[in-house]
Parts: sequence; structure tokens; C-alpha cells
Amino acid sequence: MSRLTNQELILIIFMLFSMFFGAGNLIFPAFLGNSAGVEMWIALIGFVITAVGLPILGVIAIGKSGSLNTLATRVHPLFAFIFPILIYLSIGPGLAIPRAGTVAFEMSIKPFLPENLSDHPMMLLIYTVIFFVIVLWLSLSPSKLVDRFGKLLTPTLLILIAIIFVKAIFTPVNSYANPTDLYSTNGFFQGFLDGYLTMDALAALVYGIVVVNTIRAKGINDKASLSKYMLFAGLGAGALLAVIYGILTYLGSSISSKSQLTNGAEVLTLVMNELFGQAGIVILGLLFTVACLCVSISLVISCGEYFSKLMPFFSYKVWATITALVSFTVANLGLNQILAISVPILGMIYPMAIVLIVLGIFARLTNHYIYLITMIFTAVFSIIDTINVTFLKKSLADTLSYIPLYDQGVGWVLPAIVGLIIGTVVAKGKSGKEVAMK
Repeated sequence: MSRLTNQELILIIFMLFSMFFGAGNLIFPAFLGNSAGVEMWIALIGFVITAVGLPILGVIAIGKSGSLNTLATRVHPLFAFIFPILIYLSIGPGLAIPRAGTVAFEMSIKPFLPENLSDHPMMLLIYTVIFFVIVLWLSLSPSKLVDRFGKLLTPTLLILIAIIFVKAIFTPVNSYANPTDLYSTNGFFQGFLDGYLTMDALAALVYGIVVVNTIRAKGINDKASLSKYMLFAGLGAGALLAVIYGILTYLGSSISSKSQLTNGAEVLTLVMNELFGQAGIVILGLLFTVACLCVSISLVISCGEYFSKLMPFFSYKVWATITALVSFTVANLGLNQILAISVPILGMIYPMAIVLIVLGIFARLTNHYIYLITMIFTAVFSIIDTINVTFLKKSLADTLSYIPLYDQGVGWVLPAIVGLIIGTVVAKGKSGKEVAMK
């Protein structure tokens, strides 16, 4: 029976880590640390649950089921058509890829431009042309993904972060401040919600099949071995992510008494300036560029492979090109516009993704009715809450606040549990009738 060598497994772990680790993975933990101050570890625990734990479970769930489509079909064929498209558009050309390209510009080029050019749309246009040409070129040969990420991009990322951390340990910037209002009374749940913004639980549902195909390309085809290596890959990548998040949270918190800023990019810029002076901004720009390239390449490949199978009238290369072109176009709307629409969309999709992942982990204990009814309850709440926040200016908040954990931002938990209980009762009733008929 074929098995992976230790080197092959490590390269796959590095590949998966690089696929997850983009701009948001740098920005959000740094901002969390800066805002949480002395409460950073409590907030970090909540963050790690959604930004590390859920992606690991997502990779494992895809490993057990074989693909996102197979997992989603357990809910309903219509759901299996619509939900994956929403995920691929959200973490692909609709939000995540353009965000990566725009953040790379904001962090690597904009700080060095003259003031009269830094906000000129032409500068972003020129940069994103170059950025997405490189992304597309590296995406057209997906079979080389392990070598490119495992041997080059991931070690570069880890070395840069290690240099920053060692410098921060030996020359600490400052002391911790008290947390801001959100983190002083609600640190754990705020960290939990911050983890949504990395989009990694959604990405896990997409990347899972890429990792499965990579492992299969090494000659591993039996289901038990695939699941085992998916588990190892997920745990390995998750451990790296958790360590990096801890470092970034520490860095953000270390300057909280000096200044509590409005976003993670500002936090990291101040940290790097304090540690390295002007050279720190160059290092930070390189770090963001590599991270954004990694995640953009991964997502273009994932979207190209998915849409080429869903709509095979175009080849993989054509769909990859379309994905890169649409991402380039959306990126030129600007970072603020991209971020403004991302939060409500993620708020609607993420609870359903979490529930699907959890059900997928316990596939042997569930059946169609449990999947369907649990997802209906979760989806109804998520859609209502998204409409309330986006279009009704939170006019239903007082009513919805009667739902436990709503004020903490996870009001979908109770509807999901109620759906799970009802689905279980219906499933047992159906199986009982089947037995009686026999």
C-alpha cells in the first residue's frame, strides 16, 4: 500500500498553510491583540476556535466525504448547487482574491508613493495588473502547487515572521493596555467573530479537494489513507496557523499602551516601524505580498477547477483566466468598498458553513433529514439577521436579542441546535416506519 514520506507530508502541510495564510490572517490577529490589550489571550482563544479549529475540521470533513458537492448533497441537491457557488464567489473573485490584491498594494507599494500619487486610482490599477498577471501565470500549472508553496513561499513566510518575533522578544516595544469596550466585556465572543473574517472555514471547504487531489497524485487512493493524511495535513497547518496567530496577537498587544488603532494594517505598520524603523515597512510589504500571492494563487486554482467541472464548456485555464480578470476588476473598487460588503455576506454564509462542517465530521451519526432540517433552521436565522443588519438598520435587534447568544454575535447556535433535535426526531420516525413496513 502506498504511503507518503515524511518530506511529502511536510510539503503538503506547508502548502495547505500557505493556501490559508493571506492578508486577513496577518491583519485580524494583530488588530485583535491591539484592541484586547491585557485580555488578548482570552480573545485569542475565541479567535483560534473559528480561525484554526473550524478550518481543520473543514479539511477533515471534506476528506471524509470526498468533496464539497458530496457533503452539500446530503442537505439537498439544490443546496449542493447554490451553496458551493456562494462560497466560491465569496472567497474567490467576489471578495477574498480582490481583497488580497488590494491589501498587497496598500501595504507594499502605497507607503512609498508620493502623497499626491498614493490615493490615485491609476497606481492601484498598475499594481493590480502586475499582481494578477503573476497570480494567473502561477495558477495555470496547478500540479506544481506543492513545490511552489512547500519549497519556496511557505518557508519565506515563516522566516519573515520568525525574524519579526525574535526582534520583538529581544527589544519589546511597550506594555499592554486595558482592552477596548468590545473586548473588555465580550473578549472571547468578539475573538470568535473576528475569526470569521479570515474566511478560512469557507476556504477549507474549497481547499479540501485540492489537498485530496494532491495526496491522490502521490498514489494514495484508498479512503482510509486519504482521511488519515487529510487529518495530518489539517492538524499540521492548523498548528502553524495557531503559532503565527499567537505571535501576531502578541505583537499587536505590545503596542496597545502606545496606541490603539483602527485596523490591523495600521497596527502592523506601527509595530514594524518601532522594531526596525523604515526597513520594517519594507519587510512588512514583502510579508504581505508573499501572503497575498499565496492565497490568491490557491483561490484562482480552486475556482478554476470548480467552475471547469460545473460548466465544462470552458477549460480550466479559461476559468482561471476569468477568475483572475474578475478579481482584478473588483480589486480596483478599493479596499474600503470590498470590506464594506464582506461582513454581511460572511455573516450569512459562515453559520451554514460551520453547521455543514460539524455535520460532516459526524457523518455516520447523521442522515438526510438531520442535514436538511438543521440547515433550514440555521439558514433562516442567518438570512433574517443579515437582512436586519444590512437593510433594516438593526430594527429587529431588540426582538432577536431574546435568542440566547444573539448579543454575542452567535445567535444562530440555538436555531441550529433546535433544527438538529427536530431533524433527529424526524429521522428516527422515518427509520421506524421503514422498519415497521419491512
